[in-house]
Amino acid sequence: MSFHITLPAKIVRPVLHLLNHLKDVGDLIARFWVAKIFLLSGLSKITDWDTTIVLFKDQYSVPFMNPVIAAYIGTFAEFFLPVVLVFGLGGRFFIFLFFLYNLFCAVSFHFLWTPAGASGLDDHITWGILLMMLMFHGSGRLSLDHLIHKRWGFLIHSGDKFNIY
Repeated sequence: MSFHITLPAKIVRPVLHLLNHLKDVGDLIARFWVAKIFLLSGLSKITDWDTTIVLFKDQYSVPFMNPVIAAYIGTFAEFFLPVVLVFGLGGRFFIFLFFLYNLFCAVSFHFLWTPAGASGLDDHITWGILLMMLMFHGSGRLSLDHLIHKRWGFLIHSGDKFNIY
């Protein structure tokens, strides 16, 4: 009877141990992937600013905001949020803001909610899920937040296991 329990444990434990060591690499890959998408979008906005303004006036439905101001804020977000995401600075707080920004983008662009835009909506859902997973458990050990905490010992409160990175 012990043979049936011991053999799977000898196989499963090393695999789980390897996965525990690779989780921070997986977090970093997810951070890079989402950051790349939004950074490229920001670059396309500044490459043709006139078209960006037209899009914000005619295509994106940004409530309670002047389209030009919305264009500046959206473009800033698409440069700032990917940088802090990749570096793992501000951890879960900025990931939460990024998650909200992605959600706002998906809701504001009504084309995504048509049959022709469904694949774009799927992309936003995928990015949202990646951001949500990072938001729930933080940037990981491959982050500036982790290095700052290691060096100076703040940004974390160990008593209740609150962790911002």
